[in-house]
Amino acid sequence: MDIESEIIEKLIKDKAQTREDLERIKKEFAKKYKTSFPTNVSLLKVYHKKEKKDEKILSLLKTRPVRSLSGVVNISVLTKPFPCPGECIYCPQEENAPKSYLTNEPAVMRAVINDYDPLKQVKMRISSLEQTGHPTEKIELRIVGGTWSFYDKKYKEWFIKRCFDACNEKSSVSLKKAHEENELAKHRIVCLSIETRPDFITKKEVEKLRKYGVTMVELGVQSLFDDILEFTKRGHDTKETVRATKLLKDAGFKVCYQLMLNLPKSSTDKDIETFRRTFANSDFRPDFLKIYPCLVLKNTSLYKLYKKKKHYVFTDKELKETIIEIKKNIIPRYVRIQRLFRDIPIQSIYGGCKISNLREYIKEDEKQNNWSCKCIRCREVKENYDAKEKIFLFREDYKASGGKEIFLSFENKERDKLYAVLRLRILEKSAIIREIRTYGQQIKTSEKKSHSPQHRGFGKRLVKEAEKITKKEFKKERLLVISGVGVRDYWRNLGYQLEKTYMVKDF
Repeated sequence: MDIESEIIEKLIKDKAQTREDLERIKKEFAKKYKTSFPTNVSLLKVYHKKEKKDEKILSLLKTRPVRSLSGVVNISVLTKPFPCPGECIYCPQEENAPKSYLTNEPAVMRAVINDYDPLKQVKMRISSLEQTGHPTEKIELRIVGGTWSFYDKKYKEWFIKRCFDACNEKSSVSLKKAHEENELAKHRIVCLSIETRPDFITKKEVEKLRKYGVTMVELGVQSLFDDILEFTKRGHDTKETVRATKLLKDAGFKVCYQLMLNLPKSSTDKDIETFRRTFANSDFRPDFLKIYPCLVLKNTSLYKLYKKKKHYVFTDKELKETIIEIKKNIIPRYVRIQRLFRDIPIQSIYGGCKISNLREYIKEDEKQNNWSCKCIRCREVKENYDAKEKIFLFREDYKASGGKEIFLSFENKERDKLYAVLRLRILEKSAIIREIRTYGQQIKTSEKKSHSPQHRGFGKRLVKEAEKITKKEFKKERLLVISGVGVRDYWRNLGYQLEKTYMVKDF
């Protein structure tokens, strides 16, 4: 019997419950055979050969378990290097990498290995996730690279079809057919996002995005101060952000703002004011945020300014205090902070923050100073699901982009455990569900397990509440859903039908 098999047998015999148990047993056998610790991946390969499996042991052997604790797994796919219409002074340009990306970033390295082929990239990520113990039935696919809306139309359609073909494990004759195949595929794309600039969002672009199956748009907003946008040569102003946000929300898209701290001409006070405006002004109020500290990188105009001492870089303390103020006193409960730092290797940073695990530093301050961020990501139930805990329905109404938003959620009494959410937007003649998500450990679509809140009816109960609000409170005759392609079958089971690119129910 090899060392991996012996460790597995010991884990089963001792009924291992914690990662400390796992590390203790690995250390015991490494010492016995005078060898290095076996990896969790090698242990998983052995454990998967067993007929009967214990969910606790599978969970212990997962690498980076957080990857599937939000109800889905995230897969990022890079587009090929392509000309960019922007001249932003902070964006690097390297050979064989899209504008603003570096060749030593993990996502770029994966793309280069696969010749920027989307099918190969998706397959590689699915395989990697499965090998490290993560379920891959529900995929949030994120297309990154340059400005998506500036790419060639034929390339975009080919690119997305290849992504769906990878998940479907077969090649389809058209994008429409690939969508149909994905409705019941093993790997279903439940959310598809692209990133673009606010000035490229038009009614025609919105229609194209829906044809592709896109459900979320990341807008490179960067700042809400026009003088900063002008100095950094961003190429758009805040009016474009207001217009784009409304167009997207009215079409049902989830909207994510990419905002940058420490841009030239900004300050800690200005950065905090940007976030205050983001949520105090109803013209903005995005659903998601990506907060990126501006970094000084080579091959940029900003690098030249920095070398001439014409750009001040925040100290780590100033940056932390700025983020703490934003998370502690500004962020509302309906927003999810997706990221706090770009995945830029430290050796490529010439000026700016080099703390890649910035989120952990902020978490430590929360514990020490007894405060908590109210954002969705910080409150997700993750692995802390307790089937016996009493759960309550909460509702928050707010104005956004010239319309009315209703945010429904299932949470515990203290509101520090978030189980499921639904975003409902009231339109002139109808209403539209822009998002529905149950958090916790992702499990297979046909399963129901004691350690996860998924498949326990939270989503259906939220949909019923949304239907009641739409019919009785606002007297609307139909409810639309901007459904991810891989979730259409779920909506059919709730009485909705596909109409163009939306799932619809008429009352």
